[in-house]
Amino acid sequence: MTEHTPDQTPVDLAHAAMQAAPDDDNARLRFFERVADGEWFLLLEEEHDGEGPISPRVFPVEENSFVLAFDREQRLAEFAGHAPYAAMSGRVLAEMLTGSGYGLGLNLSVAPSEMLLPGEAVDWLHATLGNAPVETHGKAEEVFPPAGLPELLITALDAKLAIAGGLAKLCYLAGVKYEDGVRSHLLAFVDQIPGAETALARLVSEALIFSGIEAGALDVAFFKSSDPVCASLARFGLRFDLPEPEPFETNGPSAPGMDPNAPPILR
Repeated sequence: MTEHTPDQTPVDLAHAAMQAAPDDDNARLRFFERVADGEWFLLLEEEHDGEGPISPRVFPVEENSFVLAFDREQRLAEFAGHAPYAAMSGRVLAEMLTGSGYGLGLNLSVAPSEMLLPGEAVDWLHATLGNAPVETHGKAEEVFPPAGLPELLITALDAKLAIAGGLAKLCYLAGVKYEDGVRSHLLAFVDQIPGAETALARLVSEALIFSGIEAGALDVAFFKSSDPVCASLARFGLRFDLPEPEPFETNGPSAPGMDPNAPPILR
């Protein structure tokens, strides 16, 4: 049994699980999921003024070049002292680096989860995160309790929904039967904010991908709490409450990488 110490991070734990099972594709996928979902502190050459491109510090390793990121500010400081950095999510970091040829060094010299991801791995992560769900149409005629879904998927959904605070009020996981007789499972979001549908559907798609589960195993739909079907969903479905969004300070410039729709530009 692996012992967890208080200073271990989600990335540390996922990395340890991956190392303990080198032939387990699911363990590898869960590690990359933690990289994508986590907040990272990218080491810079110089302070960024909030405008224009950022300048990551680049380290040559043999014939490749790597930029370095750490999942805790303290770890960056342990490696580089009082150094400039930019904070961003792993998915934004992957989008920023894709196609640049730079690899990504994670927690180098400061944690057991230290790892060098070559540029090809960064490009793969970005492409995987970019897999958009396919939109289908159909009306659910019957709603029933979910059954037969792997516990791994339920855990993955719970983790994804934990980072979707403020995008919807809640969601239900239920079994459904459509007009054409097809039976499936449905994740139904209730009272989502306008425009959040694509982001929420993509998070569900990621939960499936990183769980190693076939993409068609789960449908996604969006409802108002006043929709009649919500009564059936509340009766038969498994309910997930999305966390309330944290207060956001609007004073001053935003840190580079904090806007998921505008990743920082490399210089």
